[in-house]
Amino acid sequence: MDVGVLSMRYAKALIGYAVDNHVEDQIYEVCKHLGASFRQERRLRSVLDNPILTIDDKLKLIKAAADSKGEPCEEFIRFVRLVLKRHREGYLEFISLMYLDLYREKKHIGVAKLITAVPVGAAVEEKIRNVSQRALHAKGMELEALVDAEIEGGFIFDVNDYRLDASIATQLKRIKQQFIEKNRRIV
Repeated sequence: MDVGVLSMRYAKALIGYAVDNHVEDQIYEVCKHLGASFRQERRLRSVLDNPILTIDDKLKLIKAAADSKGEPCEEFIRFVRLVLKRHREGYLEFISLMYLDLYREKKHIGVAKLITAVPVGAAVEEKIRNVSQRALHAKGMELEALVDAEIEGGFIFDVNDYRLDASIATQLKRIKQQFIEKNRRIV
C-alpha cells in the first residue's frame, strides 16, 4: 500500500479519535515532538522496524521520542499500540506529519519559515507572523525563524507552499547565470 494513503488513513482516524475525546491539542503537541525526534535522529525509524525489539520496547521508545516531559496522553498511547499491533511502526513518522497537516487545516493555522543571515528580533518576528496571518486569513500562525549565514544577506520566507527568496546568494547566482548565458551567445 502507498505510504501516503496509509499514513493519511491512520492520521484521519487519529484526529477523529482525538476530537471525540477532546485531546486534539495534546496529541498535536506530541506529534510535533515526535516529528522533531524523527528529524533529529534518523536511525529512529530503522530501530522501530527492527523485528527483534518487542512491542513493549518499541512503545517505550516511541513514548520517549514523543514527549520528553513525561507520559503522552492515554489516547496517543492507545493509538500507538494499535499501530504497533498492525506492524505499521515504520509509517509512524508519516502518520504524525499527516496529523499535523490535518490539525493545522482544521484549526486554520498557517506555517511559515523565515531564514535570515543574522538573527532577527522578537518584534520583527511578531510583525511577520501577524502580516502573514492576515494575508492567509488564518486564525493562527506558526513561524520558525532560522539563521543561515550561507545566504549572505537578505531573507528566504517560506509560507505554506510558497517561497520568497530575497537572499544575496540567490541573486548572485542569477547574475552569474545571466553572464554565462550572455557569453554563450557571443561565442
